[in-house]
Amino acid sequence: MSEYIAPLRDMQFALKELAGLEQVAQLPGCEEATPDLVDAVLEEAAKFAEGVLSPLNWSGDQEGARWHDKAVTMPAGFKEAYKLFADSGWTALAAESEWGGQGLPKVVSAAVNEMWKSANHSFSLCPLLTAGAIEALVLTGSDALKATYLEKMVSGLWTGTMNLTEPSAGSDLAAVRTRAEPQADGSYKIFGQKIFITYGEHDMADNIIHLVLARTPTAPEGVKGISLFVVPKFLVNDDGSLGARNDAYCVSIEHKLGIHASPTAIMAFGDHSGAIGYLVGEENRGLEYMFIMMNAARFGVGLEGVAACERAYQRARDYARDRIQCTDIGVRGGPKVAIIQHPDVRRMLMTMKSYAEATRALAYVVAAAHDAAVHHADAETRKRNQAFVDLMIPVVKGWSTESGVTIASIGVQVHGGMGYVEETGAAQHLRDAQISTIYEGTTGIQANDLIGRKMAREGGATLKSVIAMMRALDSDLAKQGGAHFAAIRSRLAAGVDALATAGEWVVATYGKDVRAASAGAVPFLKLLGIVAGGWQMARAALIAQAKVDAGDGDPFFPAKVVTARFYADHVLSGAAGLASSVTDGAEGVMALHEDMF
Repeated sequence: MSEYIAPLRDMQFALKELAGLEQVAQLPGCEEATPDLVDAVLEEAAKFAEGVLSPLNWSGDQEGARWHDKAVTMPAGFKEAYKLFADSGWTALAAESEWGGQGLPKVVSAAVNEMWKSANHSFSLCPLLTAGAIEALVLTGSDALKATYLEKMVSGLWTGTMNLTEPSAGSDLAAVRTRAEPQADGSYKIFGQKIFITYGEHDMADNIIHLVLARTPTAPEGVKGISLFVVPKFLVNDDGSLGARNDAYCVSIEHKLGIHASPTAIMAFGDHSGAIGYLVGEENRGLEYMFIMMNAARFGVGLEGVAACERAYQRARDYARDRIQCTDIGVRGGPKVAIIQHPDVRRMLMTMKSYAEATRALAYVVAAAHDAAVHHADAETRKRNQAFVDLMIPVVKGWSTESGVTIASIGVQVHGGMGYVEETGAAQHLRDAQISTIYEGTTGIQANDLIGRKMAREGGATLKSVIAMMRALDSDLAKQGGAHFAAIRSRLAAGVDALATAGEWVVATYGKDVRAASAGAVPFLKLLGIVAGGWQMARAALIAQAKVDAGDGDPFFPAKVVTARFYADHVLSGAAGLASSVTDGAEGVMALHEDMF
């Protein structure tokens, strides 16, 4: 069974040539992200991912996390790997220096996090949730909460979770019923149950800091009455040492399709005396604060889609190189060849390769825009970049994770019957990838957010500006000769036209018939993802061709052009059909009476 190898060459290309690492390093607070430092960070991360995390992926899946008497034991090797992970400073990579972090830009941490997710999806979820909790506390926590929790969370000594979902609520957070009763000392007692809590209980860290949504006695109904609380597994003494065990326990963990080594906990708060919690920010603003975590997590989950594409591709490619079967097509009596020589296998591998590169490029570009939105000196530039990030986060989350499932499924197909056998590892990638389309908001939730909050609310202004950037590439593509660039230009132009037509329809229809617009929300999200990915692939092809024209003999660059051509012919070509589903497909979605299902 092959192990993960970090695709450093493509990561460096996406960071430097597409995301603009040099420009990010010029932002205030990002000056340390020099090319040499970033290369060193990526190389060390690759060693950790390949040497520590990847070898635990298969064994962790087979053994799984185990619950016993309200405690969870992680699979063999995970506790030791996490200690090494924290001791090596990886938990602090993107955190602010004030709390012991290294303060590197998001675009750098995105590349590093992709490696963790490809090497070991289950392991990567623990630092993902902790990072979101850290960000929420940094932005909304009191000075006392920050002083008590942040340094130890940044160092990795303590981990974090977010507790939203309840058995009767699901994705409907307005239905949250966990209650918070104020106490004389300013704390609260929390009573309720939460489900689907990733790493809600484990044995890798000394303390677990739960961020919990609950209602105070005077809270109004609906989402306007939700507050956010810090509820630690162990209470913290004034000197920072661990105190008494809090009344917050894992009563069981879920038995899941995939990510078996990641404990998905059912958490009970206050079954005995009440779990002690501390208000974060102001009462009744909890959902607003939780969205800070959710947006960070949604981008991180989008990277899981990128990682699934890459890991499934690597395993399928390696298998296709080694698997000897049949003679070359059209050759009678010849020797049997590796299946990578067969045209349909080659088509599948090119699909996998092109999706991995397109989803990665888009995610890194969005991460760089986030850095500009946070750090740029000019307010208007910050605003413009934030609008781009807000538009694209649902796409990075929704399209990338849907792509991850598709590509992992193709990986099973490349393996043939052996792909259905667990020992090859291909099936695990498919099982693990499926959850990424669901948690932190299903693809449908991402799509509704995209067409409603991110497009209709502003009349499609940001989408129009993105489309203008896409169209601006046409003149550069027109200057290139040859069949590859002719195809890329033609397919991209048609895809952008389809996106513009569908986008205008969504904005015009949303206010008049929200059900019709919502019926095409997921096809529109996929359309935007495919075209945005094609935009980045076209940019990559232009940059790569310029390297070739300048005399660079690295085969990496012509491969970039060919991969962009394949993406144009086989992926971008589907844009018109998706646009038609958006603009013409609503009637068929809603026409059948529910009794006829």
